[in-house]
Amino acid sequence: MKRFATFTLILLAVTIISSCNSIEKTLKSNDFEAKFTTAMNYYNDNSYSKAIQLFENLSLYYRGKEHAEDISWYYGQSLLKEYEYYTASHQFKNFHRQFPYSARAEEALYLSAYCKYMEAPPYSLDQKKTKEAIAEFEQYVDRYPNSTHIPEINTYLDEMRNKLMRKDYEIAVGYYTIEDYHAAYVSLQSFLNLYSDSPYREDATYYLLRSGYEYAINSREDKMKERLQTVVNDFDKFATSFSDSKYMATAQSIYTKSKAALAKLEQNNEVKK
Repeated sequence: MKRFATFTLILLAVTIISSCNSIEKTLKSNDFEAKFTTAMNYYNDNSYSKAIQLFENLSLYYRGKEHAEDISWYYGQSLLKEYEYYTASHQFKNFHRQFPYSARAEEALYLSAYCKYMEAPPYSLDQKKTKEAIAEFEQYVDRYPNSTHIPEINTYLDEMRNKLMRKDYEIAVGYYTIEDYHAAYVSLQSFLNLYSDSPYREDATYYLLRSGYEYAINSREDKMKERLQTVVNDFDKFATSFSDSKYMATAQSIYTKSKAALAKLEQNNEVKK
């Protein structure tokens, strides 16, 4: 049994070494037609990592020549199938630019955006790539409004926009958590203006009320009246929109305290007169 296992390992090692020697030999060859045929064979055999090496090697030689379009296309496809989304996106975008009249041009532009979508990280991380993917899909839809990819693109766009929405919400609430109430209020107001149909709208409006109250009650006296009145107005909006809210008791308490503080300010002003 041990001899069989040893023999198997040796055979595997020999196969790997032979394969490496073979690809190295092909890469160094000046027979570009044979190299192209070998690259396509690797691609058709699902040996995408080897195909990538050869297509990359061939791309400069065949620029503007026969096979240039196929090399560019299958190079991108190989990268995609190896999950190298960043490089694949770049390659498909180059294909669309270099071969705008190709029958594959439309699909190349779609795949460029799709690869950006696959690169987009979870909502908790920086969303630069998500925004890039959204922009590329929107450009694709503008250029090819009748594409068969439109339904799936709409699904991807909804997913990514929801991701951005959640990111913006958590950033805004995060300001409240660290007690930066002014930043929280501004961010939450911006969130509510931007996402009118958000599932986080009730929570955001509640934290807007809380942030506004904390910001107002800790303000200078000459600013407090105006800011407390804003809290009262925000409560009225909250109560109108979310009359059955789970936050209503706390919201009502904030309203009561705000009204009491306003009354005290009015009383102080009367005394000063």
